[in-house]
Amino acid sequence: MTAAAIEPEPVPLTRDAAGRLVVSGTRVPLDTLVAAFERGDSPEAIHESYPTVSLGDIYAIFTYCVRHRDDVNAYLTGRAEDRGAQRAEIETRFPPEGLRAEFLARPGA
Repeated sequence: MTAAAIEPEPVPLTRDAAGRLVVSGTRVPLDTLVAAFERGDSPEAIHESYPTVSLGDIYAIFTYCVRHRDDVNAYLTGRAEDRGAQRAEIETRFPPEGLRAEFLARPGA
């Protein structure tokens, strides 16, 4: 009996135009899947919440995350920093102080 060679499947992640890692064929970012898993959601529950992502792809992505923990953590840290910088830029251009009062002062609000 000879052993059959099993071809590895590629990790179902691609970069979108903004540079985010998303599940191939979807717009679901890696960040979303990892956050759901860290929150305690099972892969099955995540699949129910994001049915465009197959259960097999979810397991494959989490396997990749476990095997490449440092790379994934560095990516997620970079994404969090990018979001923080983007938020700071928006808040500089559009200060949040007084926005609620301004909105409530509008006629019909």
